Amino acid sequence: MSQNGIAFDNDRYLSEQSRAIRERIDSFGGKLYLEFGGKLLFDYHASRVLPGFDPNVKMRLLRRLKDEVEIILCVFAGDIERGKVRADFGITYDADTLKLIDDIRDWGLNVRAVVITRYTDQPVADTFRRKLERHGILSYVHRPIPGYPNDVELVVSDQGYGANPYVETSTPLVVVNAPGPNSGKMGTCLSQVYHEHQRGVSAGYAKFETFPIWNLPLKHPVNVAYEAATAELRDVNLIDPHHLEAHGETVVNYNRDVEAFPLLREILERITGDAPPYRSPSDMGVNRAGFAIVEDEVAQEAGKQEILRRYFRYACDAALGLEEEESVKRIESLMRQFGLRQTDRAVVAPAREMGETARLKPDKGHQGAFVGAAMRLPDGQLVAAHNTPTVHAAAALVLLAIKTLAELPPRLDIISDNVVEPIAQLRGEVLGRQEISLNLEETLIALAISSTTNPTAKLAMEQLTRLKGCEMHMTHIPTPGDEKGLRRLGVSLTCDPAFASNKLFAS
Repeated sequence: MSQNGIAFDNDRYLSEQSRAIRERIDSFGGKLYLEFGGKLLFDYHASRVLPGFDPNVKMRLLRRLKDEVEIILCVFAGDIERGKVRADFGITYDADTLKLIDDIRDWGLNVRAVVITRYTDQPVADTFRRKLERHGILSYVHRPIPGYPNDVELVVSDQGYGANPYVETSTPLVVVNAPGPNSGKMGTCLSQVYHEHQRGVSAGYAKFETFPIWNLPLKHPVNVAYEAATAELRDVNLIDPHHLEAHGETVVNYNRDVEAFPLLREILERITGDAPPYRSPSDMGVNRAGFAIVEDEVAQEAGKQEILRRYFRYACDAALGLEEEESVKRIESLMRQFGLRQTDRAVVAPAREMGETARLKPDKGHQGAFVGAAMRLPDGQLVAAHNTPTVHAAAALVLLAIKTLAELPPRLDIISDNVVEPIAQLRGEVLGRQEISLNLEETLIALAISSTTNPTAKLAMEQLTRLKGCEMHMTHIPTPGDEKGLRRLGVSLTCDPAFASNKLFAS
């Protein structure tokens, strides 16, 4: 096993991946629409299951191809209408699209256009388009195609793909990405390929999906973690039967691509007038991530840990009414494949023990539930804390963690009472809140104020950046102020599916 816990070589990946994409562009005569699955930036799932994977390595890849690439973003109008949220950022898909445009620009690249897919005159989608247009960003709408995708004759016609507006592009490579799954990336790619061929341009289509990794075993924990991450989509990894029949080679794909392939092949053949070069859905892929794994044992353990993270996330979402219990049961089944228990996530048991300790020996003036929290620090040390009458459990834990990293005594007060008391007074007497203990966001503000006059507080505050990527668990679902604070610190949080309060509304 790797001594530094690294499983992935980014430089090897960039070399392999850029070569594979250029070869695929050349195979189609110089024009390729590449459906980019997963996250273009901040791919934290990949960085968790493949330790060492740069969450922005795909953007580094595109920057290598800067003079040859344009980017189109897709967002499903229904997701805008429902206000669907991207979990790792806590923002809606339309807001994430705007953030993605900003992030892409920060990398020196540009977004050619945004396509709103399956548009049926949703007012919120119209509002989003106006916002894009005010910022000078081209936007297009694709309406649903009747009988899509099964009515191939209609789909590949002027009334089908032909009815979609054509996005003008000029580069050999056009990357099509989206904030999340089922955003219409494939349909947008194929629509563009149709228009290109109508214009006499021999353009092709390919897929860039990091997971499942086609040259890892079917039941490899990294691939199973992908199933856990898409539990609500009911994705299932399987051996690609088309590839096995065509090439006699066993590779891994997933059910939706395998099921859709015969129809996709028929659509491509009708668009181009020739039999497509692909004999299997795996042939369409250009993913080379599997060739950059340098320590398989490290990746296997990381995959198992991600299955556990996904279990807790789905369990909490089910408790909040955001997810079906079936998704939780599905991940429990995946856990059984590896004999995983909840407490195999190292921070779970200490958090629960701390919550029980607080219940047995409550602080004077304690209100509400007894919430325990635990974190593994960068050096592997475990620290645990619970909520108190003055701060939430997340705040107590973060304060303990940074004091530990700064080698300060655990019981040392680094936030002055002169700072805490006015905030508590503001919450109770001015804002009329029943609970006056501070959440993490408020605690960090109090810490920052204290650091202006207290060198010890400043020393502790300087440790906050070291918490990024640290694993943490709480025995209850955090309040919004705690969740936002932890997200901004970059902590990898899981929670037991329990509420810290019987209040139905948390502000």
